Amino acid sequence: MTDCKNASILIVGSGIVGRSWAMLFSSAGYRVTLYDAVQQQVTCAIENIRQQLTELERTGMLRGTFNSEEQMLLIGACSDLAQAVEGAIHIQECIPENLELKRKVFQDLDELMNDHVILGSSTSCLLPSKLFSGLKHVKQCIVAHPVNPTYYVPLVELVPHPETHPAVLEQTYALMKDIGQLPVKLTKEIDGFALNRIQYAIIGESWRLVNDGVLSPEDVDLVMSAGLGMRYAFMGPFETIHLNANGLKNYFKCYEVGMKRVSSSFGPVPEFSGEALEKINQAMSQRIPPDPENLNARRQWRDSCLAALAKLKTCMKSDCK
Repeated sequence: MTDCKNASILIVGSGIVGRSWAMLFSSAGYRVTLYDAVQQQVTCAIENIRQQLTELERTGMLRGTFNSEEQMLLIGACSDLAQAVEGAIHIQECIPENLELKRKVFQDLDELMNDHVILGSSTSCLLPSKLFSGLKHVKQCIVAHPVNPTYYVPLVELVPHPETHPAVLEQTYALMKDIGQLPVKLTKEIDGFALNRIQYAIIGESWRLVNDGVLSPEDVDLVMSAGLGMRYAFMGPFETIHLNANGLKNYFKCYEVGMKRVSSSFGPVPEFSGEALEKINQAMSQRIPPDPENLNARRQWRDSCLAALAKLKTCMKSDCK
């Protein structure tokens, strides 16, 4: 194997997200240490990663230029945090979404890390000011929120703490690009970041349409998967409306009145409970029974679709046939 990077990445937490990060960094040639306080958990994680990389290689979906065995040689396991931190240029935290638990881990890392390593969190909605405030190395801290499933969906939201040094944002951005992800920079923290704010707006209106008896849950999903989602897989809302008229300004000239009227009718935030919850849950459970076997089978189908879509988008960018 050639062109292996000397830089070392520490992944704290060996669950699904941690494993995906380890696979992404190794695919780009970085040496990775996967840490978990429980040795058995990190041992199981390494074996799971090996199985995933082997299957990805078999199906032609393996990322990077190294084969699965070469990537596995870059991934090691550790259950001693002080030992794991040594030599790392970037630490990516991937433990459960619990503020107190994360703060405890960050405090431990704060005592062990040097003045150069970057500490990133995979949190999906906890604000950096709540996660990092009070740490000695707060200027080196940043949220780097991936999207599930991380290996197939390249977006990473970068959210700085108010005291994060600008260079940390830029270095993390460059690192994410280097491993093949597509990072976006938030200039300041905001509750829910960007992805979840947009996602929650869609979920809220979808809920109201079901609750008001306008559409069934199945048809709401169809509106997205066979309608909006077809376009949004390749372009965002602004480019969509730019192309749906003679430019963005022309779109608003034509549709501004209707947009304001419809938007003002959305109503308050739903309670996400009661009769609507039962109706939507029943529809989803009939389609995909919420037991581990059926959910995992559907997740595998989802991941296969996303991998194929990612391959198509890459092919389109390179104009391959």
